Amino acid sequence: MMTANSGIHLVKTPDIVSRARGVLLHEADEIRHLADRIGSAFEAAVHMILACKGRVVVTGMGKSGHIGGKIAATLASTGTPAFFMHPAEASHGDLGMITAEDVVIALSNSGESDEIINILPAIRRIGARVLSITGSEDSTLSRESEVHLSAAVSHEACPLGLAPTASTTAALALGDALALCVLDLREFTAEDFARSHPGGSLGRRLLVRIKDVMRTGAAVPQIDQHASIQEAITQISLKGMGFTAIVDHAQRPIGIFTDGDLRRLFMQGKNNPQASIDTVMNKQPYLLETNQMAVEAVNMMEQHKINGFLAVDAQGQLVGAFNMHDLLKAKVV
Repeated sequence: MMTANSGIHLVKTPDIVSRARGVLLHEADEIRHLADRIGSAFEAAVHMILACKGRVVVTGMGKSGHIGGKIAATLASTGTPAFFMHPAEASHGDLGMITAEDVVIALSNSGESDEIINILPAIRRIGARVLSITGSEDSTLSRESEVHLSAAVSHEACPLGLAPTASTTAALALGDALALCVLDLREFTAEDFARSHPGGSLGRRLLVRIKDVMRTGAAVPQIDQHASIQEAITQISLKGMGFTAIVDHAQRPIGIFTDGDLRRLFMQGKNNPQASIDTVMNKQPYLLETNQMAVEAVNMMEQHKINGFLAVDAQGQLVGAFNMHDLLKAKVV
């Protein structure tokens, strides 16, 4: 239990909220000022990365290093081979990861980080190009770089002016801008992004095709066009998909009959089980080819309020079927 003599100062909630808003607004203002300064140096940096035949090696010490790690990850996931190299480890063997075809992005708010300055001569001997991001226009790192980008801020959000806050946010935003401009010029697509994220939800949505989710062979519910409603009911019950395809003599789907169609027949009093299925079937089933993306089916399901599809090959023959459960199982939805 806290007492008046506990030495703990309780901050009122309104003060906390006000302080938090102040931090966010200050950092937002610093990024806006940074945006106003974007110019020819930024263009040169983008073209340097685009022209890189090797990899982008990002390095930084302390908080700048954490930002550098995120920038490297963003570049790598948007089509630019990149990795983070710790500057202190570089002088103990990790410089061997750098080649003459690489671009080194060095981050330092002061531009005077000893660990980075000490490895610059070795990087130049290797032949790699250097792009720096610093908070100081006039620093050793900015002067020794082929291209320099300023991430300078007026002051940190930290009330003591000590903890890197606004400066790291500015450097992070600048790195994002670099990565996304390079992405645009590479004409990097959502499918390209998905290929580097196959384990994520986006990867599944953009890479999974109909052939990957559909049921095939004996698992596909289907009956002949001359079959009865009773046979359709039996097929729906046996295969458990909520519908059955109706095919012609060439195995082409000419209709579909769902459990919803069956309920509507009963409501209309048209429940003769011996009637021919072609008199009550839906003659315009939604068909998808096996090589189409599964996400297309998801969009069609939402648009047309349906729960299942028939899959056909290039000749239009029925080769598969799937429903929402199959899409859920594949984690496309």
